[in-house]
Amino acid sequence: MRAAALAALTSTLGALHATAQGSAPTGPGRTDDTVMEMSQAFKRGDKARLAALLPQLRGHLLEPWAAYWELRNRLDSASDQEVQAFLTRYAGTYQEDRLRNDWLLLLGQRRDWTTFAAEHPQFRMGDDREVRCYAWLIEHVKNGAATTSGLADEVRKNWYAQRDADDGCRAAAERLLASGQLTPLDIWRKARLSMEANRPRPARDAVAIVSPESLPLLASIQADAAKFLVDKKLALTRVRKELVTLALVKVAATDPGGAARLLDKKWDFQLSAEERNWVWGAIGKQSAMRLDSGALDHFHKVSADADLSDDMLGWKTRAALRAGAQPRWPLVLASVNAMSSDARKDPTWVYWKARALLALAPATSAGVSAQRTEGLTLLKSIASVRGFYEQLALEELGQRVAVPAPPAALTAEEKEAARTNAGLQRAAHAIAIGLRSEGVREWNYATNLATPGGMSERELLAAAQLACDRAIWDRCINTSERTPGGMDFAQRFPTPFRDAVLKRSRDIGLDPAYVYGLIRQESRFVMDARSGVGASGLMQIMPATARETARHIGLSGFNASQINDRDTNITIGTAYLKRALDDFGGSMAMAAAAYNAGPSRPRSWRNGPLLEAAIWAENVPFHETRDYVKKVLSNTTSYAALLTGQPQSLKARLGMVGPREASAPPVDDKMP
Repeated sequence: MRAAALAALTSTLGALHATAQGSAPTGPGRTDDTVMEMSQAFKRGDKARLAALLPQLRGHLLEPWAAYWELRNRLDSASDQEVQAFLTRYAGTYQEDRLRNDWLLLLGQRRDWTTFAAEHPQFRMGDDREVRCYAWLIEHVKNGAATTSGLADEVRKNWYAQRDADDGCRAAAERLLASGQLTPLDIWRKARLSMEANRPRPARDAVAIVSPESLPLLASIQADAAKFLVDKKLALTRVRKELVTLALVKVAATDPGGAARLLDKKWDFQLSAEERNWVWGAIGKQSAMRLDSGALDHFHKVSADADLSDDMLGWKTRAALRAGAQPRWPLVLASVNAMSSDARKDPTWVYWKARALLALAPATSAGVSAQRTEGLTLLKSIASVRGFYEQLALEELGQRVAVPAPPAALTAEEKEAARTNAGLQRAAHAIAIGLRSEGVREWNYATNLATPGGMSERELLAAAQLACDRAIWDRCINTSERTPGGMDFAQRFPTPFRDAVLKRSRDIGLDPAYVYGLIRQESRFVMDARSGVGASGLMQIMPATARETARHIGLSGFNASQINDRDTNITIGTAYLKRALDDFGGSMAMAAAAYNAGPSRPRSWRNGPLLEAAIWAENVPFHETRDYVKKVLSNTTSYAALLTGQPQSLKARLGMVGPREASAPPVDDKMP
C-alpha cells in the first residue's frame, strides 16, 4: 500500500515538476474552480476528495498548492520517502519550505532528532520559534556542557515571546534547566508572563517544569487568585513565594488597586526583593494602562528596575511622560536606560530618550553639553520619513517631511524578471481567484526567502511595481516598504480611486491626505477586505456603523450588502471620520483613535493633563489602537507631502490633547 501510494505520488509530481518551475499550464481540466474546491476540501480535512481532485490539476499554475494540501492533510501518516519526493520535486518553492516547516514540527514532536538534524539545514523560512527551539535542543543534546550561553538566551527569548503553549521551546527550556543553563527564576518568569496575559496553559507548562507538585495549587490560583491569597497565611518556601507572586500578578491584571492592597498589607515582607519588584511592576503597568495618575507611585516602590520586564519599563516610561504639564524627564531617561539592548533600539524609546536628554541638558557657556550631543546623535540615528517617530525626530532636528527623490527608473529587464518570477506568478494568481491568504504568504516568501539573502533592492522595487500595476495594493505597499535604501513614495503611498477620494474628501471638508492615510492603514486598498470583527471594505466599516451613518447623511436605500461597493464605502467612511473629527475638535489623533476603537474610549483617554498628542498617543492603552493612531498620522503626513509637493509637519497635525473645555459644544451622543 505504502509503495503503491509513493509510486502514484512520484508519477504525479514528475508530471507537474515543470509547472512548479513556472511554465505555462497545458492540457484539460485546469480550472480555478477545482483549485478552490481543493482549498475547501483541505480546510475540511477531506483526504479522499483531495486525492481525487489532485490529478485534475496536473499542469495548473497553482498545482504546487494542490499537491501541498493533499500531502499536508495526511502528513502524520506519510512516509519519509513521500515527503522527500515532494521536497525534491518542488525544490525552491514556498510549498516545499512550508511542508518542510510542518515536517520539522512533526519530527520534533516525535523526537526524531536524526531526521530533524538532517532536514533542518535546508529550512529557509526560519521564522517558526518552535522549530528554532527544537534545533537548539538538538544542539544542546549534541554538545552538552559545551553549549554556549547564547543558546540559553535565545531559547529564553523565543519562549517568552510565544503567546501559546508549544512543545519545542518548553522541551528546550526543560533541558536547559536540568543542565543549569537556565535558572528556576527563568522558568517562573515565563509563568508570570503567561499568568499576566491570561494564558493558563503556557503558565501551567512552565510550572510543570520547575515544580510539578505545585500544579494543584496553580489550578486554585487560576480559578480564584484573590481567594488563594486570602486563604494562605505564609509563604515560607521558594515555591510558595513564587505561587503567591503568580496570584498577585493575576489579581493585578484586573484589579491593580486590590493587588497593591494585598501586597502592602500581607505579602510584601514575605517575598524576595525580586518578587516584590516584579509584582509592583505588574501593578504599575496595569495602573498605567488605565491612565491612573497613581501609576508612578506603584513604580516608585520598585527598588531595582533591572527586575522589571521591558513591557513594564515601557509603561513606566509612558506614565512618566504623562505625569503632568511637563514629563518627568529624569524618570523617562532612567526607565529607557533600564530596558534591554533590543528594546532600546526601538525608535519609540530612541526618540523619547533623546527628548529626555535634550530636556535635561544643562545650559553651558562653554558649548554644547554631553547630554545634548548624545540626544542629537540619537535623533539623527532614526531621523527619516519612514515612520512616526522617525518623522518626529526629523522635525526635532529642524527638518520637515518631504518626498524623497525616487530611485532610478526600472529597466525593461528588471520588470520582466519580476513578471516571470514563478513565485510571484502563483501568488498573484492565487490572490486573483480569492486565495488571498495563500497568495500573500507566497508573495512574501518569493520576495524574502526564495533566494539566499532575499531579493535585492532593485528586485524588490520591480516586484512592488508588478503588484502596483496589477492593483494588488497591499503587496505593492508592503514590498516597497522593505527596500533598505531608496524609497519610491509612489509605490509606498499609492493613490488608487483618486478622483473619488479627492472629490468626496473636499466636498465634506476633510483633508484627502488624512483619508488616504487612514485607508492605507485600514485595508491597504483591498476593496473586499474584511476584519475578524466584521468590518468591511476600503475604510473597514462595521455594518451597524454603516447603517447609522447612512441614516445620518440621508443615504436612502442603503443596505449592508453595499458596504464593499467602492463609492458607497468611501462615502460612509469619510462621513463617519468627519463626524469623529468634528466631535474631537479637529484632533486627527483622537479622531483616528475613535475610528479604530469607538468614540467613547478616546473621550475618557483625553482626561488628565494637557499633553503633546505624541505623548497622548503613546499612552493609548490598546496596543492595536496606539499603533494605528501613530501609523495613520505618519501616513497622512507622507500623503500630504506627496499630494501637495510641499514639505509637511507631523507635529502640526498632532497638536495637543487634553480635557474638553467647559465651553466646548456638547458631545454628539448619537454618534455610534
